[in-house]
Amino acid sequence: MHRREFVGAASGAAWSLAQLGEHTAAKRGPQDPSRRPPPSERRFVSPAVERTIQRVRTTIADPQLGWLFENCFPNTLDTTVEVGTVDGKPDAFVITGDIEAMWLRDSSAQVWPYVPLAVDDRALRVLLTGVIHRQARCILIDPYANAFNREPGPSPWKDDLTEMKPELHERKWEVDSLCYPIRLAHRYWSVTGDASPFDEEWREAMRLVLRTFREQQRKEGRGPYTFQRVTGWQTDTVAGAGYGNPIRPVGLICSIFRPSDDATIYPFLVPSNHFAVVSLRQLAQLHHAVAGDATFEAECLALAEEVETALQAYALADHLGFGTIWAYEVDGFGNMLFMDDANVPSLLSLPYLGCCSSDDPRYRATRDFVLSGDNPYFFRGTAGEGIGSPHVGLDMIWPLSVIMRALTSHDDPEIVACLRILRTSHGGTGFMHESFHEHDATRFTRAWFAWANTLFGELIWRIHDERPYLLQA
Repeated sequence: MHRREFVGAASGAAWSLAQLGEHTAAKRGPQDPSRRPPPSERRFVSPAVERTIQRVRTTIADPQLGWLFENCFPNTLDTTVEVGTVDGKPDAFVITGDIEAMWLRDSSAQVWPYVPLAVDDRALRVLLTGVIHRQARCILIDPYANAFNREPGPSPWKDDLTEMKPELHERKWEVDSLCYPIRLAHRYWSVTGDASPFDEEWREAMRLVLRTFREQQRKEGRGPYTFQRVTGWQTDTVAGAGYGNPIRPVGLICSIFRPSDDATIYPFLVPSNHFAVVSLRQLAQLHHAVAGDATFEAECLALAEEVETALQAYALADHLGFGTIWAYEVDGFGNMLFMDDANVPSLLSLPYLGCCSSDDPRYRATRDFVLSGDNPYFFRGTAGEGIGSPHVGLDMIWPLSVIMRALTSHDDPEIVACLRILRTSHGGTGFMHESFHEHDATRFTRAWFAWANTLFGELIWRIHDERPYLLQA
């Protein structure tokens, strides 16, 4: 994604880290005005979402936290969705926010929290099926692209040294770009029982997903994908003449870019390979139910087993004093990169994505590492603490990582600490951002980043359902 310069906003007092462990109710003040667009200007309105906002907000004792939830949870629907039809089928184009393009990853994550509400909201079901149809068409255009234009047209990246097409906004190959549409489709089907989106076009796209994953195991050469960009940003172009650094084909899937849209150092990106294992098994289950294709189902399950076995063999190691943990990237030769990035899939997010239990000993050890100063992208300052990303540089904490820390925690004080960081790090805007400076939350990137907003809403809704007492104090 485009890198953004710091954006100034109204300043406010930040909580010190010493205060984060305290569980005291915030002082109540006047009602803050809603930062949502007026009803007439909202791109999509879901009665089920509106009812949920009202129901959840009335249970939140802290008015600032309630205000943030009301602003953030519907932000994807309010500002980023365009619904129509293509070839007589529902179609939905979902921009990421301040970039007028649709990422396969972001669009899936942006609508994900609304899926349970689609049972009682026909319009919401139409929207979700529209996203599923649109994503299938995007994959068929180019399974190696990460972001797409609404219609064929110009792209700021048209001169990239790769096989650009007019439908593409950007062509960075990321394993998770093909996992997220499967995750969304599987959940939609599991919740609603509706198999109508899974037509022959969708099934063809899924066959292409499987083929692309196999190509990027690179057992028979380096595959068809290359990418280079003329840029001063090292992470925006690819080593190895556009193929990435060398790998030994051991069964893992190459991801030349991370979910941050930054180039990998070692092409076997471990969190994304974990995600692929889960997605392939979901695809097998879904395909069995809607298509009855035993051959394709078996192929998906076999690849999932192969990747999982390779992860166990090549992606675990003892590191510093943390014991056996997952590396972030590996190459099959024994080289490993130990870090974590805020963007999901991340090592921190593995339980959230269904890759393991949050109580798994190797995950617990990995979690201890990524939330420590031994992770080079973990930052701590007077404005909060959390994981950042090379995507925007050092000292910048990403709300995505703070939200994910809370979503994967069973510890009440830790969840409360995360809520208080989020409560005070929006820089007076009422929305989550891509990142904020560890010492000054009014220095942030991306004022309009719908994924972070919707994920924050998902966190508050989950706490409301599972730990309501944390919102009522």
